Amino acid sequence: MSSRLDNPVNEPTSESPASLLSFIVGIYFAFRVITVLFLARTIGADPRTGTAVNLALDYFLLLLSAFCSVECHYPVGEMIKLPGIRWALLFLGFSCCSLLWSRTASLPDSVAYWCGMASDFAIVVLLFRSGEIERVSRSLMKGFLWGACAVAAIAWVLPAQSDLRLGDEELLGPNQIGYICAFGFFFAQYLIREKKEKMGAPAAVLAITVLRSLSKTTIAALLAGEGFLLLMDKKMGRRTKVLLVIGTLAAVALFWGLLTSYYGVYTHEGNQSETLSGRLGIWVYFLAEAVQRPWIGNGFDSAWKVIPPFGPDQFEAAHAHNELLQQFYAYGAAGVLLFIGIYGSLFRHIRRLAKGPTRTFFLAFLIFVVVRGIADTERFDLSLPLWAIAMVSILVEQSRSTAKEPYPSFDSALGPTRIGDGPSSEIVIRL
Repeated sequence: MSSRLDNPVNEPTSESPASLLSFIVGIYFAFRVITVLFLARTIGADPRTGTAVNLALDYFLLLLSAFCSVECHYPVGEMIKLPGIRWALLFLGFSCCSLLWSRTASLPDSVAYWCGMASDFAIVVLLFRSGEIERVSRSLMKGFLWGACAVAAIAWVLPAQSDLRLGDEELLGPNQIGYICAFGFFFAQYLIREKKEKMGAPAAVLAITVLRSLSKTTIAALLAGEGFLLLMDKKMGRRTKVLLVIGTLAAVALFWGLLTSYYGVYTHEGNQSETLSGRLGIWVYFLAEAVQRPWIGNGFDSAWKVIPPFGPDQFEAAHAHNELLQQFYAYGAAGVLLFIGIYGSLFRHIRRLAKGPTRTFFLAFLIFVVVRGIADTERFDLSLPLWAIAMVSILVEQSRSTAKEPYPSFDSALGPTRIGDGPSSEIVIRL
């Protein structure tokens, strides 16, 4: 069996249905973080209604993606050869099996949540199967970027929380806002750096929103990723680097009064989820529970409404607020192995790229995700969502192809080899 990696130079200029659907999917992936709040505050809907709407949209988009994938541009069999996608499939499979022993508060709800996570991954895989890689990825990133801008706009008009941060006390945390905006900011950078789009203005809006969210974890992760990018990207002009540093300092100066006020609130009135002592307490509790089931863990969605509330403010933890600890709690030693396998395979895959701005960008993006995972994570998915793992894996492989790099086999038995050495070189999968 053989196929060719897409060559964007020879593609027609018209947008395909897959590109349009990718844009819509990107908007949905970003905006759904605020759906529950939006419906609750506009029409008074119950939070469960908002969750049901998100899941229904997930399944509907999966159906549309399946229709689009009738025409095959990139066979799924080739995608599975990519190490990041194989590890993502292992994670999906094990998390599904864990439903058999999960301590979840509601098994039917957890099954629906797992199906939603799997749908996200399948949607992106089907979109890349049905459309040219560059166009699908560009549309997906653009959609997510504009969806994140919509989230930022709504967050700015909401009344500030009691601790001065963006969000809603009950339905939307500042960490969620900050992370979505930071994710969108990296996508904007990618589009700008690849000279695909002019996204300077929305990128600036998202960066300022991250700072205004006062999400400490996200801000630290963004600074770590951007710091690596500034130091290691030799092709980024000195003028651009200076402007970025000046812009960052100007934003900090603009919000200095707010930052100092928040510091006062944080040190004197911070709740169990935000202060360092409270976060340490959450970590200790989750670790103590995890070691009770050290091999296969407590199962998918086994924290929310299962772990008792913390502290006098009765904070209910939806996850362990540390990605590695969350995987250990949910899936035991198997979860730790999956965590190392997923991020390790992505790191090795990126390292195989030729030294240059693309490699530096993806490494910076990975640093951002890993640093964020030190003090925050997701209830179901990884900090780097499975759908994003699929997209990054495919983009890295495409960059390796167009850079005329040799294509080493992933293992001795099943591995692709390259015929020719040009951008349109043929990939042959040895069966």
